[in-house]
Amino acid sequence: MTDTPDLSSEIARHTGNLTAQGYCIIPDALPPATIGALDDDLADDFVRTPFGQGGFYGTTTKRFGRLLVRSAHAAALVQHRLVLGVVEAVLSPWCDRIQLNTTQAIAVHPGAPAQLPHRDQDMWRGPVGEIEYLVNVMWPLNRFTADNGATLVWPRSHGAKALESEPEEAWFAAEMAPGAALVLLGSTLHGAGANVTRAVRRGLVVGYSLGWLKPYENQWLAYPPAVARTFPPELAALVGYRQHRPNLGNYEGQCPSILLGDHAGEPLGAIDALRPDQQALVDAYADDRRAVP
Repeated sequence: MTDTPDLSSEIARHTGNLTAQGYCIIPDALPPATIGALDDDLADDFVRTPFGQGGFYGTTTKRFGRLLVRSAHAAALVQHRLVLGVVEAVLSPWCDRIQLNTTQAIAVHPGAPAQLPHRDQDMWRGPVGEIEYLVNVMWPLNRFTADNGATLVWPRSHGAKALESEPEEAWFAAEMAPGAALVLLGSTLHGAGANVTRAVRRGLVVGYSLGWLKPYENQWLAYPPAVARTFPPELAALVGYRQHRPNLGNYEGQCPSILLGDHAGEPLGAIDALRPDQQALVDAYADDRRAVP
């Protein structure tokens, strides 16, 4: 049996860089062979998927999701231990559990203009500069260069800086080879660069968000129970088959993971799933009621 390596120091180092700069790059996060096999699995989907519509998605860019059912290799990205450790360190102060927000493949074709600079957290209209709502991870399938549309990142444009009208620092192109990972806070200003080459730039976005938010990709439609039943329990939980206290995302008042077992549709009784502070409040109220003569 192989010992599981202790990643605590690596998690702390990358988390520190991420929270200080709004981004970090993890080199050699996965073997290039794993990324190559994933790229091969998605090749037909890239061919058959139509170009997008609209100024944001881009008419010279292709996008598709549901990567966990398109390639068995996608789970290695979604459940990457170091990445998950960093994500949980950033998001756990604001939620009971994190969730998978999206898996999306992106192909930026020759002639594609630079994307509108944006912050991914703006999909939710919550307070800005107070908490982080999500962490996105960009995985290149082929080499990202300044010429073929590598992600443009504005360093230290995150957190309270997102309230400012203009970023203080200039952008840079996050050039990376397959196997590396670009980790971005949801409050960091970024966007795909222009592709002025004759080759397609292909990459994947794996995003994680606070567990109490409505996810960008509808995970329960992407991975219905018949599909999620084939996932390891930890992966099924990440795509939404677990409750977020208090009682959020339940099925008939119980954790939706019940749908992954032998539940045959019989009526269910609701079961509390409360935060400790809420449970203490309920218990104290019950004790007070019992004390009344």
